[in-house]
Amino acid sequence: MRRPLNPPTHGHPRAAGTPQAGRFCHRALRLPEVPHRQSGRCRLPKDPIRRPWWAQLGPGLITGAADDDPSGIATYSQAGAQYGYTVGWTILVTFPLMVGIQLASARIGRITGKGLTENFAKLCPRWLVMALVGLLVVANVINLGADLSAMGDAMSLAVGGPPGVYIVAFALLSLLLQVLLPYERYVRLLKWLTLSLLAYVGVGFAAQADWALALRSLVLPAMHWDRESTTMVVAILGTTISPYLFFWQAGQEAEEIRRIDADRPLAVAPEQ
Repeated sequence: MRRPLNPPTHGHPRAAGTPQAGRFCHRALRLPEVPHRQSGRCRLPKDPIRRPWWAQLGPGLITGAADDDPSGIATYSQAGAQYGYTVGWTILVTFPLMVGIQLASARIGRITGKGLTENFAKLCPRWLVMALVGLLVVANVINLGADLSAMGDAMSLAVGGPPGVYIVAFALLSLLLQVLLPYERYVRLLKWLTLSLLAYVGVGFAAQADWALALRSLVLPAMHWDRESTTMVVAILGTTISPYLFFWQAGQEAEEIRRIDADRPLAVAPEQ
């Protein structure tokens, strides 16, 4: 016979309907407690508050925009200049993979309220977690160097001057923004910066692209496979599905839960 989840209330100091009862049930079920972001104390579950769709935009939008990084733009530009529309078919492969990976990472962060590294630490041996984090650090450092180099070269082409100066300036600016700005303001800034992606629409019309040929190459690829073309396809796949995206998506989902009082991990509040 199953015992009721709620403890008896008669003669018990933690009677139903009191804050003590909520905390008692919360701990009896061994559910994770989310600390209040101001007081640091555990807060009781609240009814979910429905927010407008534009207020819910954040982790997925920023992660998707971050994937269009300078190194990716350089790779796509080189692929287009070298192979034209013949590599357009790769979007049929990269797009569903990108959506699936972002969705899986977002659900992990939203359900558990923790990032990927913390979840790995609970499920995997320590040596495996350290190896995965080490590989991520190496990949991120290489990707960061490629991004800064592309940004410096682009600025040098636009306004002149040595690229090294712009690389150092961009690196310092990025570091100061992350250190000095609070998380909420930094995320708001990143959300507004995603509007810069609308420039692609204008460039598409200004370039006078052959859309008929582009669509035909999308479904009927006519690519000659050799060592160089295979390397380019691998580069496109690698720059589109970068390792930091998985951790960023899950980590920002967890940060959003801590930022918004009404939100809790779905493992605690599946009704949300």
